[in-house]
Amino acid sequence: MSKKKVLFLCTGNSCRSQMAEGLVRHYFGKKWKAYSAGTEPSGYVHPMAIQVMAELGIDIAGQKSKSTDKYRDKRLDLIITVCDDAAENCPIWLGQGKVVHISFPDPAKATGSEEEKLEAFRSVRDDIRRRVFYYMMNGRVLIPGHAG
Repeated sequence: MSKKKVLFLCTGNSCRSQMAEGLVRHYFGKKWKAYSAGTEPSGYVHPMAIQVMAELGIDIAGQKSKSTDKYRDKRLDLIITVCDDAAENCPIWLGQGKVVHISFPDPAKATGSEEEKLEAFRSVRDDIRRRVFYYMMNGRVLIPGHAG
């Protein structure tokens, strides 16, 4: 049985989509092949994203910030856009696959002390794990503040 393929799509591909890729690869790797990309790739994976993922024992330090062009012609089963529409324009996917939008704030825009910024990354990481996993297991988007 071949694995299903999911692409996490964002603008910069440095935080949210990278964490989602790492989480799905780690927890759902037997059934899903995970990728991430951005319409305007930043060229790096944010160090705080790497740090908070390492806290869960997930190494994303080797992941790269990639352009959506790399995946346009790839056969994908699911595309999950992860941008926070209230704060930025999330890219539109023009390739194959079912598109679902699950919005998360950009932790790279967090302000305050280093610990406060790390807490923003942890919060987004945990929300990605909860809401993306819920969708992948139930086929429904979990609305923030609802139990499901």
